[in-house]
Amino acid sequence: MTTIAPEAELHVNPSLNRGLATLASLQLSDGHWAGDYGGPLFLMPGLLIALEVTGRRPTKHQRERMATYLSNVQREDGGWGLHVEDRSTMFGTAMNYVALRLLGVPADDPRAVRARKWIHTEGGAQRVPTWGKCWLSVLGVYEWEGVNPLLPELWLLPEKVPFHPSNFWCHTRAVFLPMSYLYGRKARAEETDVVRALRTELYREPYDKVDFRRCRNDVHPLDVYSPHTKLFDTMNEVLDRYERSHSRFMRKRALAKVMDHIHHEDMSTGYLDIGPVSKALHLACVWFENPKQQAVERHLDRVTDYLWDGRDGLKMQGYNGSQFWDLAFTMQAILEHPPLAEDPKAKVVLDRAYDWLERNQVRADVPERERYYRNPTIGCFPFSTAEQAWPVTDCTAEGVKVALKMEARTKRPLGARRLEQAIDSLLFEQNDDGGWSEYERARGPRWLEIFNAAEVFGDIMLGYSHVECTSACTQALLAFHERYPVYRAREVKKAVARGAEWLRQNQRPDGSFYASWAICFTYATWFGIEGLRAVDGGAADDRLIERAMDFLVAHQREGGGWGESYLSCVEKRWVDHERPQPVQTAWALLGLMSGFEHLHKRLPAIKRAVYSAAIASGVTYLQDTQTEDGWPFDMVYGVFNKNCMINYDNYRYYFPLWALARAARQERAR
Repeated sequence: MTTIAPEAELHVNPSLNRGLATLASLQLSDGHWAGDYGGPLFLMPGLLIALEVTGRRPTKHQRERMATYLSNVQREDGGWGLHVEDRSTMFGTAMNYVALRLLGVPADDPRAVRARKWIHTEGGAQRVPTWGKCWLSVLGVYEWEGVNPLLPELWLLPEKVPFHPSNFWCHTRAVFLPMSYLYGRKARAEETDVVRALRTELYREPYDKVDFRRCRNDVHPLDVYSPHTKLFDTMNEVLDRYERSHSRFMRKRALAKVMDHIHHEDMSTGYLDIGPVSKALHLACVWFENPKQQAVERHLDRVTDYLWDGRDGLKMQGYNGSQFWDLAFTMQAILEHPPLAEDPKAKVVLDRAYDWLERNQVRADVPERERYYRNPTIGCFPFSTAEQAWPVTDCTAEGVKVALKMEARTKRPLGARRLEQAIDSLLFEQNDDGGWSEYERARGPRWLEIFNAAEVFGDIMLGYSHVECTSACTQALLAFHERYPVYRAREVKKAVARGAEWLRQNQRPDGSFYASWAICFTYATWFGIEGLRAVDGGAADDRLIERAMDFLVAHQREGGGWGESYLSCVEKRWVDHERPQPVQTAWALLGLMSGFEHLHKRLPAIKRAVYSAAIASGVTYLQDTQTEDGWPFDMVYGVFNKNCMINYDNYRYYFPLWALARAARQERAR
């Protein structure tokens, strides 16, 4: 048999060579890949309001580039949506109108005129959802009496009470924490000319004639994804009565506790915080507490970590980056096909990336973690960086998988103890239902969702289990157990069995899986197939995998690609995108090829032919759409909380390459 050298095989397969060359050119000197993680349109306005509070406005260049971004994502009707692909909403339009004005765009600028017309036509800015009402109150262009109670005293309740905020999903409690401080203080920025002007511009009637108290539950229908329940509205009426005559002593205690937790979060994350909303809110809080304290400057120093100046302008990202997430998948894409991984360029890329991975495993728990409602973090991997220190289950899982694959390729393997710490974390975070959430296991009962106060998002009160997280964690546990079969063997096997059963129970009747973190069924169905394949549960699981493959084949488009709209996430049903998409095509192919590799000897000839044709057509589509610098960018790829989309720009570099690498590996094996 003739052996083909890696360099020769890449020459024969120019798609792999081009894909690798692109990744090598984009890799930064420290080993990771930077990328655009924008998309949500409510983030930058909050940051600009916080900066206005502190009197530290962006530089002239930043203001110009931010205004450029807002111009590029403004819709034809003059409004903005919750995210860049959304229809216009009151939240998006009112907040970004305020952002334009804070950036120095005059009220008679055509962009502002069009936006203001949309706001007035739709009833005025008092119809923004709760988060908007809170931010506008901080700026001083809305009144706190028009905000449903965000009582800091809730933090003083016994922690065993289900609706103590410590039982909320981590992002929800991280947003409620600073909002409750701002509400408890009725914090308000210094009145300026632009604030006075905005009071006249945002409403159809004079500012002093707006009955803000009656606007507490007035949210524009275009913004409502999760309507208030009657019980929630009743609770707000009760809390409002308390607020009108609250105990000053209790309020002082509550505010002190809240600020203690804010400072802890700041210090344990290097003033990055868990996300961009918390980051901006914390900046405002520490300024209102004491504008001369060092925490203000430390916050300001880390603002740029959240900014990305891209082809469409300067925006605030949905995190301080997706560094680890992108790196783990990029490495797996290259490692998929041995000749690709052995290419000299690939070896350099992998070595640099591995060094970055090794440095960014979280090596300690946060200080006094139980006091501050934090789970163990030692051994975990983050979504962004170890400094930010919030562990993510599927990032930890993908990190474990990569570390195991790299053991024989590096002089500095993580070693058994560090991998064991990562496994400890995965075992700790498994939900009672057998699945995994993204950050922490669920802490409260499911009925807490009744009290979802963020009208624009769904399922935000608990750490719900997700297909992609459950699949990734199950795969990682199995890979670890194969390499280290003794460590916590019984617990690992039990966790895997429970995770596999959760996947089985959460496959839809049509064979698909619903995703929580990307668009949508193509992504989750790939993960569902990989998870079921990994557990190798016999004939029953084989049938589930085949059903999932049939679902994917049924949605392949003419020309070989797959294309799925973000509305699939919102409506929880398949909605076609107007065009096929390379990234979604890669997800579908990865799922199909994984299932085909697992089942092909047991499939009837006609089924083998159907799947083979679908795979070949999809591979041809990816080869035909590849450019010299990756694959075209045509849509956002990510989602969170059912209703808000977010972009992962680097997906278009490594997921199609991964699919082509898998196709090359399987072809080579045949």
